[in-house]
Amino acid sequence: MRILTLTNLYPPFYVGGYELRCAAITDSLRQRGHTVRVLTSDHGTDTQPAPTNQSHVDRSLRIHGYYGHPWLGLSQLQHLETHNNQTLRHTIAEFQPDIVHVWCMNGLSKSLCLTLQHLGIPTVYDVSDHWILRSLKADVWLDWWNRRSGSLASKAQRAAWSLLGHREKLQSVAPTNPVSDIRFKRLYFTSARLRELTAEQGYAVDHGSVIHCPVDTDHFSGTPVTCEPRNWLWVGRLAEDKGIHTALRALALLKDRFQGQLHVYGKGDAYYVAQLKQFAQEHALPISWHNATPDEMPAVYRAHDALLFTSEWEEPFALTPLEAMSCGLPVIGTMTGGSRELFRHGDNALTYEAGDPSALAEQILRLQADHELRRSITETGHHEVRQRFAMKPIVDQVEAFLSA
Repeated sequence: MRILTLTNLYPPFYVGGYELRCAAITDSLRQRGHTVRVLTSDHGTDTQPAPTNQSHVDRSLRIHGYYGHPWLGLSQLQHLETHNNQTLRHTIAEFQPDIVHVWCMNGLSKSLCLTLQHLGIPTVYDVSDHWILRSLKADVWLDWWNRRSGSLASKAQRAAWSLLGHREKLQSVAPTNPVSDIRFKRLYFTSARLRELTAEQGYAVDHGSVIHCPVDTDHFSGTPVTCEPRNWLWVGRLAEDKGIHTALRALALLKDRFQGQLHVYGKGDAYYVAQLKQFAQEHALPISWHNATPDEMPAVYRAHDALLFTSEWEEPFALTPLEAMSCGLPVIGTMTGGSRELFRHGDNALTYEAGDPSALAEQILRLQADHELRRSITETGHHEVRQRFAMKPIVDQVEAFLSA
């Protein structure tokens, strides 16, 4: 197939797992003989040159309002919208793709979705975060043209431009339709829970499939760790919705019954991090604080005996527990978001009610004390992740979905 990948950011310029997964699957599809062109934004290229070995990547699109980019006034925004849509049309005319594979659209013109509909080209959406349910209706361009509220001046301007035919002319260069006109005929989510949350916001996506996130099992590898855990690991963004405070409170409840050290890897807002460190100091918790690059993380996992995954928000489908389990670590985690589609309490992980430090403390003690349980969940989780969530079976599913 000739596949046009449309996405907001593309490595080495990225903010998280969405972009890394996009690059990994795109590279896998290219290795399987498909011709792939990536159309993405110029984000990051002002401070770092784009890699010279990415001739298949076109960084011509522009971001609006995200990742440090400014929010523009209407006149400048019209130029940006026109540029992005014309760039997409030109790329399709030149590349002649069989299909467009749309990834994250945060910060990108949502009018591009309308242009794809107008062109009638087969389109598949990969939905791995909340961009549809949260940011689609907040798109500044489409919202301005279709809002019923607003200042008298903006209402008058919209009415005048409509009467003078300006809005009609824009339809071929920067569509102004309401968000409700966007149709997601063919899409897949990284979890059934993300699909459910998106549908709850009024979008017709119940027909969407589910293709879970993969983990690079060659990179994240190790043998199951069944010893009594001494070196505990927490990995993630240091923020309240990630539940790090619940982990600290659980350790405070355990006091001398916690047999080990918790090593925290992550960054966050300076004020919040200071609060965490103060709490840890006041309660004399056995905690150390670290940072690591993505390339260093496999070795970090392998240097530990167990992972605490304490997320308290609706994670689409978290990569951290997949990486840990693939490296052979037992996991204690919450069942928020897509995690309920990975964890089975007492079978491949131990789970607890998100935000409940007492429940987390109970599971920590259980994992410390029960060798047979520890061996069983670790080996089951390790085997299952490497069989079901390795790159090859997931790319097989994506390839079949695009081909169909």
